[in-house]
Amino acid sequence: MLKKPFHAIEEFGNVLVEGFHLLGLFIVGASILWASWMEVFHIIEQGGPGIKDVLLLFIYLELGAMVGIYFKTKRMPVRFLIYIAITALTRVLAVDIKTMTDIHMFALTGSILILSLSVLVLKVGSDKFSNYNKQNADDSVSGSDV
Repeated sequence: MLKKPFHAIEEFGNVLVEGFHLLGLFIVGASILWASWMEVFHIIEQGGPGIKDVLLLFIYLELGAMVGIYFKTKRMPVRFLIYIAITALTRVLAVDIKTMTDIHMFALTGSILILSLSVLVLKVGSDKFSNYNKQNADDSVSGSDV
């Protein structure tokens, strides 16, 4: 008899969590959109983009794609976080390379290499061991996506 009230409370909690996720995603997405447009206006003010501006716009694009993927699938795309980190480190390397010490430059390039290898490991691991990918492949073969 006590299961019904607890079930109702649990359902209400699930609705609140889902609402919080949607609100949070909307706020993050709107912030990314706002920041990217502020950057575009800044580029227009400067009279044209530099390499650091283009790489920053790529970071905004990747953040927006990550939010969109999470919104559609409810899965956090970890590889996109790593892509963002790689792009950010590349931006630092490209912008500050003239003033960087050799050790700093090797540390950044080593970090980019390690992050790139981690993307490879995640990709191979998800292709080889993930039930989610096998289930989606089975669905698309059976024609349930149509």
